[in-house]
Amino acid sequence: MTTRIPTQPAITTSTAQVTATAAPITPASLQQVSGFGSNPTGTQMFIYVPNRLATNPAIVVALHPCGGSAQQFYSSFNLPSYADNNGFIIIYPQTTAYSNCWDVNNAGSLTHGGSGDATGIVSMVSYTLNRFNGSKDKVFVMGASSGAMMTNVMVGSYPDVFEAGAAYSGAAFACFAGSNSPPTPMGANQTCAQGLQHTPQRWAEYVRNAYPGYTGKRPRMQVIHGLGDTLVRPQCGYEQLKQWSTVMGLTNTNNITGGAVPMGSQYTQINYGDGSQLVGYFGQGVGHYAPLNAQVMLRFFGII
Repeated sequence: MTTRIPTQPAITTSTAQVTATAAPITPASLQQVSGFGSNPTGTQMFIYVPNRLATNPAIVVALHPCGGSAQQFYSSFNLPSYADNNGFIIIYPQTTAYSNCWDVNNAGSLTHGGSGDATGIVSMVSYTLNRFNGSKDKVFVMGASSGAMMTNVMVGSYPDVFEAGAAYSGAAFACFAGSNSPPTPMGANQTCAQGLQHTPQRWAEYVRNAYPGYTGKRPRMQVIHGLGDTLVRPQCGYEQLKQWSTVMGLTNTNNITGGAVPMGSQYTQINYGDGSQLVGYFGQGVGHYAPLNAQVMLRFFGII
């Protein structure tokens, strides 16, 4: 169940790390927000604000999979319990286009300052930062399946907004670029999802062309993919690593297997540099989409 967010937040200020909201009456819940800013595709905004909010809280944007919804993603993933314990805010965008799959193929979303779903999502972030005095240095994005593809879109088109991203069973930035077919499992064009390959340099050009002239730092990335995925092939995960390692100027330094891998012993951990900027996890026998792991993700983000 969702309720609409009230006109003004009940937030107190304090020098403490976590601050209680003023006289909370009911447990925090998923709430819908309207009028949050520019939103050319009519993407809906839902938000989870814990009763105990950190001073200058971090913000995590959580993007649902194809066919999913904000409510479904909120209910099926234990991220809100971590928000309760650590005082960060979660934004749950929701699309109703393309069978509830994200706009990952159109130039509007693949361009900084363009249109498309990406514009609405960035508006949600700006609204939340301003309303809850959030930290601009602690804005993160994650998603599963189509949401993971959109995660790549967000960090590619808006590197100035996001500190890091986590993509569970997604595809590289601009993998679906130019496709006239809906970016869904039912769409006629499945070239991307079946493991479209480019050179690392070509993948990096797509990212750089999304925001010409940008010279700031790039968001850190965590890529998680199942080796048993037949819907979005494992090669899609490797292509993401090719893309972001080239954009960041990193090389694969070592791989870890067995019990030392935080995602589980069935995964191989692929580190680039020291692993703090780019890391991949590829799971043996793991299908679509790879199970979400809030603890591993939030540690990578630096929230816990």
